[in-house]
Formats: sequence, C-alpha cells, structure tokens
Amino acid sequence: MSVCKIPLPQSVVEAAIERISWTLGNYERVCVSFSGGKDSTVMLHLTGQLARKAGKKFSVLFIDWEAQFSSTIEHCEKLRRQYSDVIDQFYWVALPLLTTNSLTQFNPEWQCWEKGVEWVRQPPEHAITDHAFFSFYQPGMTFEAFVRDFAEWFSQQRPAAVMIGIRADESYNRFLAIASHRKQRFADDKPWTSFAPGGHAWFIYPIYDWKTADIWTWFAKTQLAYNPLYNLMYQAGVPLRYMRICEPFGPEQRQGLWLYHVLEPERWAAMCQRVGGVQCGGIYAGQDNQFYGHRKLEKPGHHSWQSYALFLLDSMPQPTAEHYRNKIAVYLRWYQKHGMEAIPDTQPGDTGSKDVPSWRRICRVLLSNDYWCRMLSFSPTKPKHYQRYNQRMASKRQEWGILCSKK
Repeated sequence: MSVCKIPLPQSVVEAAIERISWTLGNYERVCVSFSGGKDSTVMLHLTGQLARKAGKKFSVLFIDWEAQFSSTIEHCEKLRRQYSDVIDQFYWVALPLLTTNSLTQFNPEWQCWEKGVEWVRQPPEHAITDHAFFSFYQPGMTFEAFVRDFAEWFSQQRPAAVMIGIRADESYNRFLAIASHRKQRFADDKPWTSFAPGGHAWFIYPIYDWKTADIWTWFAKTQLAYNPLYNLMYQAGVPLRYMRICEPFGPEQRQGLWLYHVLEPERWAAMCQRVGGVQCGGIYAGQDNQFYGHRKLEKPGHHSWQSYALFLLDSMPQPTAEHYRNKIAVYLRWYQKHGMEAIPDTQPGDTGSKDVPSWRRICRVLLSNDYWCRMLSFSPTKPKHYQRYNQRMASKRQEWGILCSKK
C-alpha cells in the first residue's frame, strides 16, 4: 500500500500542542526522550509548558554518550533545572552502551562508559551509573535495545507513553516509521503513535510533521533556549542538514568531528586517545571527497561495482570482512528468494534512503563503514548471540554458494 503526505488544517505548532496535551491527559506515566538536539529540545519545552498548565508531571530520558560537547551537557543541565518543577524523574543515563564507530574497520564498534578505560569526561554526580538501576540493563546493549526495554520498564506494566522527537522529513526511514500501515497505532486518527514492544508502552511522535525551518522559526519566535552548539556550527559553515547532536562516531555524525578539534581541543585529545580512528575521521570525514563514500561515491575505472565490493571485502581485517560477508549474503539470498537471481550493478536511486538493491549500494555500505548495515535494512545483532550467529552463517553461505569463505 502506498503512503502519501496529507496536509492538516492547522499549523504544526498547534498540532504538536494538541498531541502532547492528549498524551499528558491520557497517560499517567509520560517520559520525554531527550538528546540535547534541536528537535527534542522543542518537544521538551512544549511538554514542560503544557505540563505546568495542566498540573501534570513527566519524566525525561537522556543518554549521555561520554564523548559529547560541553555545550550539549550544559544545555541539558539548564533544561533539567528550568523544568525541575514538572519533571518527576530525570533519567540521566551514563551506562555502557554499544554503538557504531564508522571511523575505522579495525574497531567498528565502541562502548561508551566502558569499564577499565580512561573516559573522555566524568559523568555528573546525578547520572545513573549503577548497572543494577534498571532491571533490564545488560552491559553492551545497543541504544535501540535500551530505549525499547526502557519503555516497558518505565510503564510499570501499566499504560505509559514515551515521546520521541523524530521528524518524518529527516529521512525515508523515519517517514516510514510514522506512515507504515503495518505498525499498531493507538487509533487510525493518531498516526503519530506506535505500540512499543513489551505490551504496555506507546511511542508518541508529536513533532513528526515539522520541517527544519519550523524548528528554527519556533525558536526565533519564542526566544526559548536551544543548544548553543548550533550557533557555533553555523558560524563554522556547517549546513543545516548536516548539524547532528548525538553519538559522535556514526556515519552521519562523524562529519562534525573536526568541530571538537576547533572548539574543545582538550576534549578532542581525550577522544583521540579513547576511540580508534578519531584522528583520521577529524581530517577526512568532513571533507567533500570519497574517503568514506558518503557525499561522493566513486570506484576505480577497471572495476565493476560488484568486483569493487569483493575487492573492498578482501582488503578488510578478517573479522570485519566476515561480518560484512554474512550480512551481504543474507541480503543477496533474500532477493534471490524474491525472484532476483542477481542484483544489478547499479540502479537509479540505489544510494538513497530507500532500499534499492545494487552492488553500488553494497559498496556504499562498505565505504561508509556502516558496520550494522542499516542501508541494507539490518539492525544490530545481539552481542550474546553473535558468535553463534557467525557459526550458523558460515555454513549457510556454503549452502547458498554466496560469498563463501576462502579456503
């Protein structure tokens, strides 16, 4: 079934206020997922203001990634104090979580707040550092798994809501997260709701239809606080579409690494010591070249995209190459089972957000160090199952005759 955007007879601000008010009025337990970025800051401001008017309280979830700008930490502290009268619990999480490190093929994942290493900075005193605080927590779990399990834990087995500030305009995947007809909604007239795994919590997306211009227009009109890091990014010439405030080493976020070097040299030095590939990423990730295959995607003229992908795999460290071969084999096998015996070398739109299969798309995954292969529609493999997964995939690849291991 196709999906399309249908304009509403109200402004995005009026619609967001209506959605947040509905959430506060219908759920006893409400939590705002906050990152310190512009989108979640708008959502937190609106929720705080409406909660005061309604005499309600809500909680806030903030994931502290250890390697973050001082401006972001100061901004989060400021809003924590500003709405302390209506915030019931501010979950400032400083626990080891696993995420991608797209700066190097030798250490393609990294874990914030990892035990036994020197951290980039110390967490604040009020941060949650006790591994036993959340009953569901497991060291090394991913951010996505944490947020999913947090929602059910937060619900206390009663109806609860977790508000998330994603916008459909940001990417095709985020658009589908809202528009997909396969997800369970609270009601047909509330496409901005989604039933969370676990059975009791709902994800709410109150600003899903805002555009970037709407965000900055709202800040200009209200004069409310936003992360001052955006001002520094703007002065440094960073385009609006590339301004990201979250974990710093992902495929998109790494483009702003050089700003640490300019704005916070001491923190930059600590990051270079803490995480492999940071120095290289600071030099090349923000440049308009094909080093990471992000803005430009080129190949040597004597290669097809398929032969180039195989060449890239052969040039990688063995563990990383095997990881990619497993994912790519599953990807190719899926299309075989759906009538495509061999994916083409290229197709129109094959490097965009929508999954259009081609070997050029696979090359982009490899050049971008997209370790979890999100561009091929994969999600992270659970660490405790990873060894068993690798063993099973080795035999499956032999059975399928796809990317078989070299003898």
